[in-house]
Amino acid sequence: MADVIRVAIVDDHKVVRSGLRAFLSTYDDVQVVGEAANGRDAVVLVDEVDPDVILMDLRMPVMDGPEAIETICQRRHAPRIVALTTFDDSSLVQRALDAGATGFLFKDADEAEILSAIRLVNRGGSVIAPEAMGLFMDRGSDDYVVQLTERENEVLVLVARGKTNPEISLLLSISVSTVNFHVHNILEKLGAKTRTEAVGVAVREGILDL
Repeated sequence: MADVIRVAIVDDHKVVRSGLRAFLSTYDDVQVVGEAANGRDAVVLVDEVDPDVILMDLRMPVMDGPEAIETICQRRHAPRIVALTTFDDSSLVQRALDAGATGFLFKDADEAEILSAIRLVNRGGSVIAPEAMGLFMDRGSDDYVVQLTERENEVLVLVARGKTNPEISLLLSISVSTVNFHVHNILEKLGAKTRTEAVGVAVREGILDL
């Protein structure tokens, strides 16, 4: 049996937390190890339960999602974080991605999408809801010029599809170290801290068309 993915749920609405816990509990490879109702409690929770993945609401009292994500991602062994929100707020989404979120989904995502995102980010991949791509489209600048090589573009497309570096290595028949090199260059050229942010920037600037 595969290792169980330890998941924490952070949301200020108890009914949302209960709903997520109920459906995740039906899968043998996922274990909900804790809940928090705001970002400050989430920071404490990470130290207490050491989750692999966090489902993190963005709009919360006391400390919002992006601030909590930034604090948590400063840890040496930070969990992967999938941001969840019901608000079409591009600035909030961008703050979450800048802070280190590994993925982004709207709360109306179905159970299969949420489960897939948990498994994907736990493997080292990233995910952005297709509906969220529109949040980045109007933020480009006319003088923003990035030149990616043909291979970097191929790697970026696979990153956008949520593929991990080992999976990209197999698909492109190149070594994992070469994939790591290309991903590093892509992040540098796009001025992104994470793979997820790189995809958002690439879509926003018209470099990547999904």
